[in-house]
Amino acid sequence: MTETETSYSAADITVLEGLEAVRKRPGMYIGSTGPSGLHHLVWEVVDNSVDEAMAGHCSIIEVTLLPDGSCRVSDDGRGIPVDKHHQYEDLTAAEVVLTVLHAGGKFGGEGYKVSGGLHGVGISVVNALSSRVEVEIDRHGRRHAMTFINGGQLDSRLAEIGEAPDNRTGTSVTFWPDAEIFEETKFRAQTLLERFQMMAFLNSGLEICFRDERDETPTETVFCYAGGIRDFVEHINASKESLFSVVGYFSQEEDDHEVEVAFQWNTGFNTDGLHSFANGINTIEGGMHEEGFRTALTGVMNRYARAKGLLKEKDDNLQGEDIREGMTTIISVRLGDPQFEGQTKSKLGNVEIRSLVQKATNDRLAEWLEEHPSEAKRVLQKSINAQRARIAAHDARKSARRKSALDGAGMPDKLKDCSSRDPRESELFIVEGDSAGGSAVQARDPRTMAILPIRGKILNVERARPDKMLKNNEVQTLIQAIGGSFGEEFNVEKIRYHKVILLADADVDGSHIRTLLLTFFFRQMRPLVEAGHIYIAQPPLYSTVVGKEKIYLKDDHAKDAFLVEHPNHKREFQRLKGLGEMDFDELRSTTMDATKRTLLQVTVEMLAIADEIFSTLMGENVESRKKFIQANAHDVRFLDI
Repeated sequence: MTETETSYSAADITVLEGLEAVRKRPGMYIGSTGPSGLHHLVWEVVDNSVDEAMAGHCSIIEVTLLPDGSCRVSDDGRGIPVDKHHQYEDLTAAEVVLTVLHAGGKFGGEGYKVSGGLHGVGISVVNALSSRVEVEIDRHGRRHAMTFINGGQLDSRLAEIGEAPDNRTGTSVTFWPDAEIFEETKFRAQTLLERFQMMAFLNSGLEICFRDERDETPTETVFCYAGGIRDFVEHINASKESLFSVVGYFSQEEDDHEVEVAFQWNTGFNTDGLHSFANGINTIEGGMHEEGFRTALTGVMNRYARAKGLLKEKDDNLQGEDIREGMTTIISVRLGDPQFEGQTKSKLGNVEIRSLVQKATNDRLAEWLEEHPSEAKRVLQKSINAQRARIAAHDARKSARRKSALDGAGMPDKLKDCSSRDPRESELFIVEGDSAGGSAVQARDPRTMAILPIRGKILNVERARPDKMLKNNEVQTLIQAIGGSFGEEFNVEKIRYHKVILLADADVDGSHIRTLLLTFFFRQMRPLVEAGHIYIAQPPLYSTVVGKEKIYLKDDHAKDAFLVEHPNHKREFQRLKGLGEMDFDELRSTTMDATKRTLLQVTVEMLAIADEIFSTLMGENVESRKKFIQANAHDVRFLDI
């Protein structure tokens, strides 16, 4: 071995002790150190309180954002145990929970029969990624307290500090996110409110109180829903026109498993209104509970339709997508030993829950249809109309495929493709207008970057059935270019590009075009969004000069931040023109060059809320849209759907 070669011996093996591993690789535990990771800290603490509620020991959860940047989560549960731990004799159980990974009461099945937090890393990860954590525990009539600093170091041991007020029980955790870990430590109230509302829907009768005391005028919002997931369905459909006022509901228990289902149809055309949860966890990738429901739904509806003469012997069976058109459904299951796929817990794998959901749906949905003949008839008529539209769309697809075969490669004429045929390195820029498309073609790397100009604003697919949608030239062009088909047939494994980048002007029209495109992808190519293949380019809105260097600023927020950092800056700011009028060198260096650009990845962490937002923004209900815009206008720079 030469002196310049790297040595590798036992001395090079590093063991990260305690919570050090979390601080070294925070992304492994909370996903990122950006806004989503910051808010993940709140979810971890609140989820512990929700687990107490699911166990029947907690009725109120209070979350408070304080002026000093901290977040306090309090509940009236049993309180974390305060006695000595049997494995760590020098530590109490509460100290172990806060400082040891994979420590908690959710492994043996005694402390919690039902729980969303199964990995035991939640509260300890919050401790590891905070500059300070204060914990108060009310238990056995006494109040106990302890403090941690600098990423989980025990500052003051757990000790009694007095009596518990009114003999209450519960836990209060206050934490300060560590500015050395996170890009930004300011919580976004709207993000928290959306999640808390969803939690309240899923836990009937649980009160979640959110207070924001950071401003001079504190705000308070309380969520509590006696109707549980029935209220959830009504809430999602509030921005839509319901087919009838009734919200269907059934539940069933078996051993330590429980299933609840609530449903209602609206007059819309979307088939993706099914949202599932397991022990309060949003299973965005579905799983066995969804599979059981879909199978039973299709069978029950077809049997009912034939029994009532709505489908004749010669008629084809209705398919699942026909029946689910305009259907909003919440499936919530609770089970003692859930098998989630990975730490993200996005897909449920328990085979036994499929049987329970399928049996419950077969029995209880059939009863509901018999008890609501008028509503059932309207649903079946809508499903039959959807079947006809599906067949028409299928014929249109076949015609398009035949035409493509005759034309040759079948790619849109306006697509300027890249030379690479490896989807993993290929990028498709969807550009607003032919002029901007021309600049983008000159600015691109032709080996990996394809350019697709689209003309104007594409069809709003929120208000269109597939047969009408396929008649739209811009929609056809998108489907052809991306590959993988669309709707129920979409196959993310067959896409031609792993980065689909929306490149539109940094103005109101550009935002509208992005929203229309996002609606199309969310409704017709949802796996593309879920897999993280959709990005938004960030063209600058302003430029200025510092010394001899030209600086580009994304938007007004970036401009304000720049002025804070450069209070003596005297140069003027130039508002950049549209993409089509930008010099291609400028477009390349600011927006397209992979070594310099900034891309915003589109994610859908909470699909039920994303569904509601798209329906509100792009649906028929003008009043709901107006209220949404008024409520979110001041926070629009954070909108991430």
